[in-house]
Amino acid sequence: MIISAQHKIDIPVRKILIIQLGDIGDVVWAIPAYWAVKNAFPQAVLSVLTRKPNGDLLLDDFHIDKIFQVDRQGIFKGLHLLKSIRRGKFDLLFDLRADDRGAYTSLLSGAKMRAALYYKGIDWRNKMFTHLATPPETKERILGAAEQSLKIIRSFGIQEITSVPQIFVSMETANKVIELLVSENITFSNGYVTINPFSRWAYKEWGMEKWRQIISFIWQKYKMPVLILGSKEEKLRADELTVADSSAMRNFAGKTTLQEMAGVLQKSRLHIGVDSAAPHIAAAVGTPTLTIYGPSDWRDWAPVGDKHQVILPDMDCSPCRKKGCDGSGKSDCLDNLAVAKVQDAVERMFNNFVSEKN
Repeated sequence: MIISAQHKIDIPVRKILIIQLGDIGDVVWAIPAYWAVKNAFPQAVLSVLTRKPNGDLLLDDFHIDKIFQVDRQGIFKGLHLLKSIRRGKFDLLFDLRADDRGAYTSLLSGAKMRAALYYKGIDWRNKMFTHLATPPETKERILGAAEQSLKIIRSFGIQEITSVPQIFVSMETANKVIELLVSENITFSNGYVTINPFSRWAYKEWGMEKWRQIISFIWQKYKMPVLILGSKEEKLRADELTVADSSAMRNFAGKTTLQEMAGVLQKSRLHIGVDSAAPHIAAAVGTPTLTIYGPSDWRDWAPVGDKHQVILPDMDCSPCRKKGCDGSGKSDCLDNLAVAKVQDAVERMFNNFVSEKN
């Protein structure tokens, strides 16, 4: 195990594995790192390991040759995956997170050079790797989460070509999306807006009644239907968002794979949501985003660029980085966020950015 701020990759590199076992946002924000590694070793076969189904977002990316996905169900499926990875005979491996599973997979992969970030006090994990990076701390705060991965690969002499994630949508995926939209009677004459009001954590969510008002506002002012996106588990909650005019809303929760969701978001004129996965995907396919933040810090995760805007509560305690106020699991800063403030932000987005999207 070699610990250093800078390492040299001095072995022949024919096969590379990058492990990113984080959430959807982590997988998206690591895209600049995947591209940088492929650019540094263009002739090498690049594979990425993610949690299932997060890797679906990378299936149309020509920079990546193979996607491995960890299935949470069953030890035997896990053993089968480990055998497949070991048969890959990887020369170079990067683990982009600090979780246990990635560390053990790195060791069992048999990769010749296993690289990761050094974590003080986690000696057992550090021993799983041959090379550990200790990047210097930067005084300037860098917006966007891509830096979390890029600082690791830079320690191995690899420079990024971009720090902005981009998700590709193939023609095949785009055609599937068009078929789905047509089946749901979504016309393309005026376009549509997408909304994802859900998060895995309730303390990041805004009130459902407030979302109904936003949906009605968009329909009345812009005559665009709103597509509610989410997982299968969120379908029933999305049903609760039904508004008086049925033409104003469509429930798409659970109707798409992640790969198809990227296609739906790419055709969206504007995406509005809370701090969850959908804004990351929307921004990565080029769609303007408007994201509501409360206790979490937008500077860590919000998409970067002028056409991606955030709405912040009018409370000095935000962002507090806490999981709700006083252990309640709910956030007063979001409960007190007025509909009018969000409506004003939606109007600014339409005036400044939505008209620019084809």
